[in-house]
Formats: sequence, structure tokens, C-alpha cells
Amino acid sequence: MSRGVRGLRGAAVYVLLGVFLLLALLPFVIIVLASFKASTELSRGVFTLPEVWRWENYGRAWTQGRFGQYFLSSVIVAAAAVSLATLFSVLAGYAFGRMRFPLRGLLFGLFLLGIMVPQEAFIIPLYHTMRRLGLYDTYWALILPQVGLSVCFGAFWMRGAFSGVPQDLEDAARVDGCSRWRALWRVLLPVVRPALLTLIVLLFVWTWNDFLLALVLVTSEELRTLPLGLAFFQGRYATDMALVAAGAVMVALPTIVIYVLFQRQFIQGVTAGAVQG
Repeated sequence: MSRGVRGLRGAAVYVLLGVFLLLALLPFVIIVLASFKASTELSRGVFTLPEVWRWENYGRAWTQGRFGQYFLSSVIVAAAAVSLATLFSVLAGYAFGRMRFPLRGLLFGLFLLGIMVPQEAFIIPLYHTMRRLGLYDTYWALILPQVGLSVCFGAFWMRGAFSGVPQDLEDAARVDGCSRWRALWRVLLPVVRPALLTLIVLLFVWTWNDFLLALVLVTSEELRTLPLGLAFFQGRYATDMALVAAGAVMVALPTIVIYVLFQRQFIQGVTAGAVQG
């Protein structure tokens, strides 16, 4: 009897998860279907299949919306910001998680403050700071603030990962002649690899999808990132929603690909963090 009850509970959990999965995928499925339709078909219903699969919508959106230039800008910003933020997050996380030094708690509290304060609260001071530094309307105006925002969370994330590594492992490496620096990169970092890859995926998604910094800190069209470019494209082609849908799919596709490629490591990293918490 108890085995049957457990089976029913398991089935109910899978059904419930399946329902939530369908609800999560439904908007994306609607946009994908719309991207292959003619504009006249959209008024007949969003759940219908296209009469003709119009792949040319993607070519038109790519050329008319200048998504090639926006894609290049997004790649430059994401690659630089994620690389720098990951490096600084590892160093800060190791310091807060494995070392003891004066004002450690106060400094870590400042990092947590960076997580809690929303972008909207400091975007105006950041705008004036970038203008005074001569960085306004440059790639650095997008990269440096994104690095600062990301390191706040990254230090918190990596601190938890490094804190969960047994001290005996690092002590054994030090006895074998490893310096603290070498022990970090050769011994500790491979242990926390799932958490590190999870952090990289999260930082990439946040950086790729960021809209506010690009809206406020750049004006040149060639510096616009994909989310901002999509917003301008939607304003110009509001009557042709099929092209707008094709543009939205192209903007979202890189983050989906990154998650699919690293989903196993992502789940391992999140699960490890939940167990440690």
C-alpha cells in the first residue's frame, strides 16, 4: 500500500512539473511559430502552424535590423565582462572563503550590498561618472559596470563554493610544496568546477540580456547590443510582428544554446550550492 502511495505521489510530481514546463515553454513556442508566419497569418491565431514556413523572415530581420552589428557588440561585451568578472569572483571568493584578514566581514557586507541595490538606483550617477571619465559611448561603459555588478554576486557564489572544500585538502597541497596561489588554481578550482561553470552561465545570461546599461550609456548605433537593437527594431517594424518575432528568437538563441551545452554542470553547481546551504 505504501509503495502504491509513493508511486502516486511520484506520478503527481511529474505531472505537476510537466504542467509548469509547458507553461514556461508556451511563450517561446508562440514566438517561434510567429517568426515563420506571414504578418497576415498572425491575426488568425497564435497556436496555428504556419501555412508556409517562411525562413526568409530571419534573413530579412538580420539584414534590415542590423542584427549582425548588434550581435558583434553583444559578443564583445559579454566575452570581456564575463571573463573579467569570473576572474575577480574567483579571487574574491577565495579570499572571503579561505582567508582571515581585518575587516573581512565588513568588506563582504559591501559585496552583498551590491547584490541588493538595483541598477535603477545608481544608473544616473553611473552615467555622470562615465562622462567624466571619458568612457561614455564606448564598450568600456558597458563592460566595466557589468563587471562590477557581476563580481558582487560572483564573490558571494564562489565564497560558498570554496567554503565547502575541506581544509585538509588545501593543507595537504601546502605540505607538498604548493604556494597558496598554486593551491588555488591547481587544487581548489578543479574541486569547485561545477559551481564555477554555473557562475559563468549565469553571468553570460545576465550580461547578454542586459538592457538598461546599453540604453543609458551608449548612443552610437554600432555599439548597441542585441536587446537594445531589438527594441529599436520593434519600434520601426511594429506592424510586421513576424519580423519582430524572428529578431526575438535570434536574441534569445545564444543563451539557450549556452544553457543546453552546460546544463549538466549548471544543475550540478546549483545542487551543490543547495546542499551546502
